[in-house]
Amino acid sequence: MDKQMIGMCGTYCGVCEWKEKTSCPGCQACQGKPFWGECSIAKCSINNEYNHCGHCPNLPCNKLQAAFNNKEHGDNGERLINLKNWAKGKETYLKLRTLKIDKE
Repeated sequence: MDKQMIGMCGTYCGVCEWKEKTSCPGCQACQGKPFWGECSIAKCSINNEYNHCGHCPNLPCNKLQAAFNNKEHGDNGERLINLKNWAKGKETYLKLRTLKIDKE
């Protein structure tokens, strides 16, 4: 696992489908300014001098929880697991699965 590809929100950028398409260097290298704009989660992590949100004592904060629950870009708990594992020094990751949206 390439530590430069650790996303501050718990995503592992090394397997992101957009990495190659956009020449994105990953969360650590872009310092909160990925190809799609400015990332408030990354900026918060940087401002608090954390390599990722797993080191934050407020894990998961409201901002991070909102990202986890986002219907379009959320996940099924993988990012929180990744962050906890990375904070313990484990060099593993779960690839994100998309949220299952209930049909009404």
